[in-house]
Amino acid sequence: MRVTFAHQPDRNYVHRCTRDVFREVAYAIEDHAAGGTTLEQIVHVIDAPYTQVNVALAFMKVRGCVEIRHRRTFPASDIVYEDAMIEFMHMAQCAENH
Repeated sequence: MRVTFAHQPDRNYVHRCTRDVFREVAYAIEDHAAGGTTLEQIVHVIDAPYTQVNVALAFMKVRGCVEIRHRRTFPASDIVYEDAMIEFMHMAQCAENH
């Protein structure tokens, strides 16, 4: 997730998420599928940095793996872990090829 400053490009930076944190986020979403979950709950459950969990959730949302309803995150399918990991691996492969 890139953060850019139009008037101060030397301050631009990137938030990243490790594969391990991404996997744990996907598992947490799957484990809490019935009632949904929140960023704060996932951070607490997997004990990971907020920024990494937020990057993982944002990516999963953009790629259609999760849906947001009433400020809670729900899986978009019955196989959210598999969906999320397929998208992650695709992104990683594309990054390697460039």
